[in-house]
Amino acid sequence: MENFNRSTELFFLRIKKLPFVLLGERIKERKEQFRDMRMSLRQARIPISYEMYVSNAVFYSVIAGIFGAILGLLIAYVLVSIVGLPDRITHITFTESTAWMLRYKTISISILIVLFIGGLFGIITYMLFVVYPGFRAGERKGEIDKNLPYAVTYMYALSRGGMNVIEIFRSLSKCSSTYGEVSKEIDVIIRDMDYFGNDLRTALQSICDATPSANFRDLMHNLLTVIDSGGDIPTYFRDKSEQYLNKAKVDQKGFLETLGLIAESYVTAFVAGPLFMIILGVMMSVMGSGSEMMIYAIIYAVIPIGSMIFVVMVNIITPGSSGEAPLLPTQSYVGEIIVPETEEKPRYLGFIKGRNSLKFNEMLRDPLKPLREKPIYTLLLSFPITLLYLVISIYYGMKSTNFVDYIDDKVVFAIYILIIPLMLFHEYKKRKEDKIQEQIPDFLKKLASTNETGMTLRDSIKLMTRSDIGMSNEIRKINNDIEWGLPVNESLIRFANRFRTHFISRSVNLLTKANESSGDIGEVLNVAARDVAAEQELKNERKVNMFIYVVIIYISFMVFVGIIYIISTTFLAEMVKAGEKMVAGGSGSVPLSLSRDKLNMYNLIFFHGALIQGLSSGLIAGVMGEGNALSGLKHSIVMMTIGYLLFTLFVI
Repeated sequence: MENFNRSTELFFLRIKKLPFVLLGERIKERKEQFRDMRMSLRQARIPISYEMYVSNAVFYSVIAGIFGAILGLLIAYVLVSIVGLPDRITHITFTESTAWMLRYKTISISILIVLFIGGLFGIITYMLFVVYPGFRAGERKGEIDKNLPYAVTYMYALSRGGMNVIEIFRSLSKCSSTYGEVSKEIDVIIRDMDYFGNDLRTALQSICDATPSANFRDLMHNLLTVIDSGGDIPTYFRDKSEQYLNKAKVDQKGFLETLGLIAESYVTAFVAGPLFMIILGVMMSVMGSGSEMMIYAIIYAVIPIGSMIFVVMVNIITPGSSGEAPLLPTQSYVGEIIVPETEEKPRYLGFIKGRNSLKFNEMLRDPLKPLREKPIYTLLLSFPITLLYLVISIYYGMKSTNFVDYIDDKVVFAIYILIIPLMLFHEYKKRKEDKIQEQIPDFLKKLASTNETGMTLRDSIKLMTRSDIGMSNEIRKINNDIEWGLPVNESLIRFANRFRTHFISRSVNLLTKANESSGDIGEVLNVAARDVAAEQELKNERKVNMFIYVVIIYISFMVFVGIIYIISTTFLAEMVKAGEKMVAGGSGSVPLSLSRDKLNMYNLIFFHGALIQGLSSGLIAGVMGEGNALSGLKHSIVMMTIGYLLFTLFVI
């Protein structure tokens, strides 16, 4: 079996090298033509030489072209032999001298289809190979620029703590979970010095030539100038940190203006616009010159799909880290237990049994803890319940005389069952995180003031357990971990991993790294406090400035619902009554294409439109105001409830 596996691995290795064996030498001869490709591969950190990459691009493009040609042959066979070609395909007029081409029409068209599809597959495959390194380099550039301000603050804080540049770089290179691609760029500098024997100056010059980020290149190039001139490195990092902080404030203003423009565009394009088109579609349908297809398309396709596009677009342009922060690495202090063959064996076995049942007992004591930590887990419970509820509702609804009216309410209740638990746990977690994050700057400042008096970090944390601040419970947990024998750094890391926000993870990572290098970390704590206070200020500024647009979205939704309510209860209802009077008066026929049944259909469509618009507008309000679509679920529930009550109580 081992020989078979080895032979299989060798076979696939040879297959992988086949493109290079066939084309590698020819690619090398054209080295200058692929200069941009070489740079893109280097900036994207794709671990493959340009000769092998281009060889793979050409080889697999040919394979894709052959596959496309075979597919084109099958399509041509279906068109020619099964479907059949029309007598006249184009408007081209053939003369007597060119009429012979019509006799080979079938073969010519088949060859054209094969060549077109084969060439299309080959060209697309090759273009994907060509574009991918640049696309990946662009992604890395965005990630570097996003984390660079925090990394500069990290380097400034450690330099003020007394660490030299190389040790700062070495420390930063190990923090990829916190600083992402910046740590990987720094790791290239460390690799050049450790494995290739280059000095710091050469390594910095090399990374300046290879990085995709102009900001990172500027940072390293100026650092190289400071080193050559014998300047003060901590002062340089401090100036850069302040520069990035001021730049973040300027970028924040531009971002808020962009968000305002997007909010106004959303209201115009997907609230006012659909409302106008719905009114127009209703009028055309009533006058007998149109159909309801346009109304269906707007309510069931344009509004939800357009809203989701806006949500994704805002998430893409939102600066800063998003999502859940990676876990910071921790140490394991309880390893595998070796049971001795002595009289103490039952005690060890009892300890093992107790440790294995600890998580189960903890789950029994607090079954909602996993849901509070990861609100998305509520869908594991709510989705099956929702599905079961819908199945039962559909089963009983089939016995109802009016299935649509019966199932409508059930679908609304199912949506509530699905999203309300997620909304509650998400809001609980978010409010708890916000409360802790608001206290982090004060926490760091108090640690700095106590550390400057000569107290150790351990004693400072113990002293702060007596203070009454917003995160006093978390400080007690940190102190309890220390009292039980964990190192201070490990206790702080456990605190960060309980929340897993980028905000807290960066602060704790900076604090623990500085504590490892020196016990005198007062200045580092002050720097960290300033950094997190500035970030918190930017976050609060966005919330305040975007509140007005959340209100605008609410107002636009109320206008949308109000107008379609008036159309249903006043305009269309009066037209139906007028038509019925004309029929009763002996006019013979109703001049308007509107009956009582059709009015009920419009009411049902408008009811669905109010619910869909409420759900979509709520998500937009959440992503605008708080940068998270899940935070918009509370707005969605409020708007959907308004629309539901308005139509069920007064219309349907």
